[in-house]
Amino acid sequence: MKIVQITDTHFSPSKPHFNGNWEPLAAWVEQSGADLVIHTGDLTVDGADKDDDITFCMGLMREISKPMLLVPGNHDVGHLPGSLQPVDAARLERWRRLVGPDCWCEDSGNWRLVGLDSQLMGFNDAAEEAQFEWLRETLESRGGRRVAVFAHKPLFVDDPDEGDTGYWSIRPTQRRRLYDLIAAHDVVLHASGHLHWAWKGKYADTSLVWGPSAAFIVDTMERKMPGEQLIGAVMHHFGDTVTSQIVAIPGMTVHVLDDVVAEVYPHEAHKVRRKAG
Repeated sequence: MKIVQITDTHFSPSKPHFNGNWEPLAAWVEQSGADLVIHTGDLTVDGADKDDDITFCMGLMREISKPMLLVPGNHDVGHLPGSLQPVDAARLERWRRLVGPDCWCEDSGNWRLVGLDSQLMGFNDAAEEAQFEWLRETLESRGGRRVAVFAHKPLFVDDPDEGDTGYWSIRPTQRRRLYDLIAAHDVVLHASGHLHWAWKGKYADTSLVWGPSAAFIVDTMERKMPGEQLIGAVMHHFGDTVTSQIVAIPGMTVHVLDDVVAEVYPHEAHKVRRKAG
């Protein structure tokens, strides 16, 4: 089985800065021989508050002839408490109505594929607890299948036992709960996006992959991360185990967010001005 992971496409009908990368990405996906495509979030520029963004992006995704599963990112359903757009019932309802479930489970041969809504993690509320309970039941019922987990946010950035990284990764309490479930249930892969850096690593016996954005890299307005900066996708090959290849796709433009952030995400533009000064 071959699965293409795409992530952080940031497409929009009203802010089309990155839309030109869809044609070469879609062509590569069609020619890849993949059995399934999984999008690990930030499908949109602002689907968290705009039906039109999600509707436009799903129109593009349906151009792909292969089956596709999606999990939401912060620009699709919101982020942590106290952020500009915290996850709430209305934002989740918009995703579920226009895209589908924000967490899911699919079996293929001896593999169980699990999609998580990492945006729910960090609220310490009923929605977060319900997803953890669903995840526990999903892993316990795997029937000997090996497991691959797909989510928007990575487990950690620099160190498995690091403290709270705020915007960037799963918070420590929720991360520890995931570690315990991963250890108990033969989770072979945790694949994510969000960071706009491409990286492969390990946590204990679990392979970790950060997929490269299909939209942009970030220059000096944010901290450097492990890995490399490129625009592309990931090809995951599933057999007895899984191997993952990060691919820089020809024909895609390497946009730099710093250059257009004032137009796309104006609330973040102060970071560029501060760095420049």
